[in-house]
Amino acid sequence: MTDESLPAPEAVEDSIRRLGLATTPAELHGAVSGWLAGGGDQAPGWLGRLLADAESAEADDTLQALRAATAAQLEDRSFGFALLLPDADATLYQRSAALFEWCRGFLGAFGLAAGEAPGLSEEGREALGDLAKLAAAAPQDGGDDEDENALAEIEEFVRVAALLLHGDCALGRRHRQSLN
Repeated sequence: MTDESLPAPEAVEDSIRRLGLATTPAELHGAVSGWLAGGGDQAPGWLGRLLADAESAEADDTLQALRAATAAQLEDRSFGFALLLPDADATLYQRSAALFEWCRGFLGAFGLAAGEAPGLSEEGREALGDLAKLAAAAPQDGGDDEDENALAEIEEFVRVAALLLHGDCALGRRHRQSLN
């Protein structure tokens, strides 16, 4: 596995179960992404700061790989950031539910890392508001090709929104610090 490859959702699920965490692979990846996008650190004990139910849990190799790959993807200038979501063979319901869980994880951890008044651009504030709407959404049963296309568009929006917020907070903060 290269530094930019996310672990398989099944491997992340196994780690979650082994550590007794109350989350899903999608929600955890959203949280890791939100934490990093908001400027959260990667020091030992990052999992405990990220998840309230993991205060004493140390990330295993799979979760360390998830964090490292996510950090590398967020920093990748070719915009190679990917969301950890179920494969295309999962139902539309399962994939949309996972996307909404990803957004909930992202928002919670982003807020923890970025604080009350992150320096967001107008586009960043709008993207954060849209992610909040998605986090509050509920998946619907059924669906057709139009719904499949809509989900693909929403996934792409979420991916780009995470990169935008990372640019505003984490990269922007580093840039401001380098100027001082």
